[in-house]
Amino acid sequence: MLYFTNDYMQGALLAKGRLLGIQFDTLFSDDLYKRIGKHVINLAEKLKNILHQKNYRFYLESPTNQQFIIIKNTKMEELAKNVSFSFWEKYDEKHTVIRLTTSWATTEKDLNELVKLL
Repeated sequence: MLYFTNDYMQGALLAKGRLLGIQFDTLFSDDLYKRIGKHVINLAEKLKNILHQKNYRFYLESPTNQQFIIIKNTKMEELAKNVSFSFWEKYDEKHTVIRLTTSWATTEKDLNELVKLL
C-alpha cells in the first residue's frame, strides 16, 4: 500500500488516468470509434474472402478482425519475409495455424499486396 500511495502522491497514477481519459474522449468524439471499427471489420471480411478464394483452410470461423488459417510450414516461412502475422499453434508436422489481423492502419493496398504473396 505504501508504494501505491507514494506513486499516487507523485502524480504518476493521476497522469495515467488523465491520458486514458483523453484517449477515450477522442475515440468517442464524432463517431471515431465506430468509423475505425467499421473499417477494421470491412477489411477483415475482405481478408476472409481473399483467404477463401486462395483455398486456405480456416482453423476456426471468426467474425472479428482476426482470421486463423492453417498454412504449410514452407509457405509460412516464405510469407514471414514480407507479412506480419502471429504464430498461433502447430497444427501437425507440416502445418501451422497463424493469425492474420486487420487494424485501423490496414489499407486496401495492404490486402492487394497480400493477395500477390499468398
